Formats: sequence, C-alpha cells, structure tokens
Amino acid sequence: MIFLVAALLVLGVLVGAAAYLPLPVTLVLGTLILLWLAVFTVRERGRRRASSRTGHLTEKGA
Repeated sequence: MIFLVAALLVLGVLVGAAAYLPLPVTLVLGTLILLWLAVFTVRERGRRRASSRTGHLTEKGA
C-alpha cells in the first residue's frame, strides 16, 4: 500500500513538472522514457528466455 501511495506521489510530481515545460520538451522527454522502457523490456525478456533455456530460475517462486 505504501508503494502505491509513493508511486502516485511521484506520478503527481512528474505530471506537475510536465505542466510547466514547453510541449516539445515534454514530448522529447516522454519519447526518451518510452525508448528506455522498451530497451529494458527487450533486455529482460532476453534474460528470462536465456535463464529458462538453461534451466536456472533467477526469481523466487518462478
């Protein structure tokens, strides 16, 4: 529950900060964040596939 409250607080701060930035800057920063998340997703999928092929489990309960 505390994690959810903290996440909403951070989201509120980021949205508030974006309201003061010019639209082109907001779009560029949003695109950079999107690319960073896409790279992270691709790397995580590759890591999980590699660990499942070798038979090693890297996470608890997986």
